[in-house]
Amino acid sequence: MRKVGIIGGSGFIGSYITKRFLKENFLVRVSATDLSNKEKYRHLLNLSSSENLELFQLNTQNENELKDFVNGCEILVHCGTPFQLDVQDLQKDLLDPTIKGTQNFLEAVSQSPQVKKVIIVASVAAINPSFPFPAEERKPDHLYSEKDTAVVNETTHPYSQAKYYADQAVRKFITDNPHIEAEIISVFPTFVVGNQLSDRKDSTSAGMQFLIKNKMAPNPFMEALFQYDVAFAMVDVKDVAESIYLAATTPNLHGGNYLLTSESWAISDISLLLNGRQPLGKSSMVYSNQHATKELGIKFTSPQVALNQFI
Repeated sequence: MRKVGIIGGSGFIGSYITKRFLKENFLVRVSATDLSNKEKYRHLLNLSSSENLELFQLNTQNENELKDFVNGCEILVHCGTPFQLDVQDLQKDLLDPTIKGTQNFLEAVSQSPQVKKVIIVASVAAINPSFPFPAEERKPDHLYSEKDTAVVNETTHPYSQAKYYADQAVRKFITDNPHIEAEIISVFPTFVVGNQLSDRKDSTSAGMQFLIKNKMAPNPFMEALFQYDVAFAMVDVKDVAESIYLAATTPNLHGGNYLLTSESWAISDISLLLNGRQPLGKSSMVYSNQHATKELGIKFTSPQVALNQFI
């Protein structure tokens, strides 16, 4: 059986990726920061084919643990960088795990010739650091794509800065290692929506859906979303998992970058959809998904379905 290692495989997106690979009879190794905290991964044990699941305690800043995690895996998926908008210690809780964790991971890959595919789950914030707001240097009707060159500065959100520098580290690694045996592909989801597979309370994606549904703004970021009624680009979490599976099993994609996105809806309409009501406005396409559709063969669904079913 083929083995895939999924860093962050028990999180919101990661759980769906784990489920997708288990469905295809892969041996699936999933990282956990603390195996004693069973609440974080208990839901994975209830998935179909969970007998093919291996749980592995891992700190991505520990190079030896990373090497052990990577060992024996043919495919690797890295979706273990934190999605946090509010952190107590910026360097420790966000920047180091995202940037240094990615660099350490790539170094482990470079020393593991058995690895054939690597999927990096980045973020649209690495392409537009102002996401979900329009980038200041772009026209209001600009259609964002993988060809856009991101510009980051200290005024952007720390999460965006972390994702930008992590993505730059991936691009530099590919350039500096032209003969590496593994194919390395990056995917850039917009705002990922849908229900959790777990009962975890620490999902930022689920938490934001809850806040939008109930029109709650506990911080300046959420206040701005409601104030400007931002057109928020979204993607169904199931489509993200499917895109990653396709990227991992489709040959000759080395160096590829893929925006994962569907429609954009105004925050006011997203709130209506989350409450099972019809939107008052119309959707738009602010971010292009044509590249992913063409090369990965993914058919993106409307986020309306996931929003209407959100619990």
